[in-house]
Amino acid sequence: MGLSADRASGAFFLLLGLVLYVLVIPSYVERVEGGNLSPDTMPNLISIVIAVSGAFLMLKPTGHRTQRPHVFAITGAYVAVLAGGIYAMSVFGFEYVAPPLAFAIMWMIGERRPAWLAAGVIVMPALIWFLVTYALGRALP
Repeated sequence: MGLSADRASGAFFLLLGLVLYVLVIPSYVERVEGGNLSPDTMPNLISIVIAVSGAFLMLKPTGHRTQRPHVFAITGAYVAVLAGGIYAMSVFGFEYVAPPLAFAIMWMIGERRPAWLAAGVIVMPALIWFLVTYALGRALP
């Protein structure tokens, strides 16, 4: 049973689903009194699906092999940019950080078409802000 891309990603998603279910969701989802469903019902269900899917992927992998190390370095760069963006949102706010963060990610993945860049940098953050703030009545960082 050698290391394959499916086994590696399956192990990652199995662990991710378990960490979400055991640590993250209980810590960050509020408890409310009353109502038909608890607020943690869907997140718990999704974390279980993620963990079970990861386990299935580990048990029955395909023939894909793991990528070269430089591919993981590129992925690490994406994760670093996203982590920095999330931290910057907590300091400066969603409205100021989301557009440059969207531009950075889109540029890193190779998007150069002006219309798509404009949609990703202007339209999507504005739509997210509107839906979360007004439609859902929640505050963004």
